[in-house]
Amino acid sequence: MDIGGAYGGGKAGGAFDPIAFVQRPTVILRAVCWLFAIIVFGCISSEGWREEANGKEYCIINRDGNACNYAVGIGVIAFLAAMGFIAGEYLFEQMSSVKTRKHYVLADLGFSAFWSFLFFIGFCYLTNQWGKADDPPNGEGVNNVQASIVFSFFSIFTWAGCAYFAFLRFKAGVDPSFSSTYESDPSAAQQYAAYPASNENDQFQEAPFSGQQQQQQQQQRDYSQPTY
Repeated sequence: MDIGGAYGGGKAGGAFDPIAFVQRPTVILRAVCWLFAIIVFGCISSEGWREEANGKEYCIINRDGNACNYAVGIGVIAFLAAMGFIAGEYLFEQMSSVKTRKHYVLADLGFSAFWSFLFFIGFCYLTNQWGKADDPPNGEGVNNVQASIVFSFFSIFTWAGCAYFAFLRFKAGVDPSFSSTYESDPSAAQQYAAYPASNENDQFQEAPFSGQQQQQQQQQRDYSQPTY
């Protein structure tokens, strides 16, 4: 973690370096997730459905429409989420609020771990149904379905890796030297500045009229004394 940073990011307001940005492990891994997601839903969308003589479409994965829809669904959402998190990586360095960074890291951790689990379910589901399916006519769509299954398996580890990086960020926490411009309260600082701290060398001033009161008391004692 950068010195003076929070949750794996440096202080906000720094200059953006595009080369350093694309070389970040989190950005590279997100790009790989994005690519795998395209393969998963693209292969099923293009060759996963066939049309019967009556015009009705069926999924070539054991005629289980849920299998094709599941692969397309998790793939499309993973595709959109990967792009969103890449944009979030760019905006992460601009987040001045520690709470905002924490919420982003927790969202990244939760979503990545959950989607890794969904790809695991998808891999098992597609493999099971594809093993029961009849060979399509002329072998059309076989390579596409197999590619979708293989990259569903790969996606388990890429999204798990994203969750691991998010966990490292959350574990790193906030550096003590990190200060947020938006979280500080300038009005409160001005309020406290309006009341200067007391100086130990300051002399206490005598209360007003205290000297006159002492003189009057002394005169009363003089008058009360008996004269010889």
